[in-house]
Amino acid sequence: MAVSQKIKKFMTEGGWIRRMFEEGIALKKKFGDRNVFDLSLGNPIIEPPDGFRKELRDWANNPRPGMHRYMPNAGYPETRAAVAEHLKSATGLPFTASEIVMTCGAAGALNTVLKAISEPGDEIIIFAPYFSEYIYYADNHQAVAKIVPTDDKFIPDLKALEKSITPKTKAVLVNSPNNPTGVVYSHATLKGIGELLGKKERQYKTEIFLISDDVYRKLVYDGLDCPQPFQYHPRTIVTTSHSKDLALPGERIGYIAVNPQYEGREELMNGLVFCNRVLGFVNAPALMQHIVQSLQNTSVDINQYAKKRDFLYSNLTGMGYSVVKPQGAFYIFPQSPIEDDVAFVREIQKHNVLVVPGRGFGAPGYFRISYCVDDWVIEGSLKGFKAVAKDLAR
Repeated sequence: MAVSQKIKKFMTEGGWIRRMFEEGIALKKKFGDRNVFDLSLGNPIIEPPDGFRKELRDWANNPRPGMHRYMPNAGYPETRAAVAEHLKSATGLPFTASEIVMTCGAAGALNTVLKAISEPGDEIIIFAPYFSEYIYYADNHQAVAKIVPTDDKFIPDLKALEKSITPKTKAVLVNSPNNPTGVVYSHATLKGIGELLGKKERQYKTEIFLISDDVYRKLVYDGLDCPQPFQYHPRTIVTTSHSKDLALPGERIGYIAVNPQYEGREELMNGLVFCNRVLGFVNAPALMQHIVQSLQNTSVDINQYAKKRDFLYSNLTGMGYSVVKPQGAFYIFPQSPIEDDVAFVREIQKHNVLVVPGRGFGAPGYFRISYCVDDWVIEGSLKGFKAVAKDLAR
């Protein structure tokens, strides 16, 4: 037997995003690239900003001695200091390099955090809809993912959250702007979560961490504020990457930031650095650490994504699809016209349009569209969406 029964089960149940992407490859071979409209993968089509290319050229053309060698497992002190200065400016909190660990993207960051804080059987609360890999990240470290619902606008249900917290709750994981919905959690929502965690900590005499996956933080539309979570709970840990804001998903560069108000941060930081090493990440990529040091206040042009969102939202709602308008990220999460979201996805695939069923995100009855694609892909998909909506309405 090549793989364990558990992994076989995970592979069967999960992996919808990758599965649809692979089906898209097969369709493109059959019908040609320009005749397939793949909206399944969150792989940014926008190129990195000019500042990134300038830094890359500078480091490539003017190599410094030792620039590719090992550094402290937490990352270069000067890069961590630059991240800390950015967070200090954004939050008003006294961040220093001592609260920052550079990581192999947000995935590496989340796995490092969960490894450091989890005992076998600890519960990690996740709100549905959620990024599907969260379930597997928790399992990687013998923790248990506990799913809590959101309301019809995809906002966390605080009453449901309160009922779900037990003495074994180790963390609540939030993602705002959210993948797959594009929803941004408000100050009131984060404040409510923080107050609830404090209440339950006192009740159970435990520590409960608030982990915030902030990978889409800089992709927010219409001038909306995306609140920083640190002010709402002292045991807040932020994980993020530059995969989306600098359009560098393949470079695997991100970081962990620990709330400087947390009294146990020194011990936690030591644990994070240790876990970053023993998980096999060792350290974040050296060249990318050098480059992003000066790009902490830089991002791609989000207006390009906003135009794609507006075009898609207007057309889908005009066809009769029920959609919560995204406030950030580059996904839209309509309700399926039929109860069986997988059946809907198969139906629209007949028109060479690829989307991901909502059950892949813990939300059956919906489907996810990724609009970080070329305009011709979005425009070409509309015929399929319209045809399926018309057929299913009969």
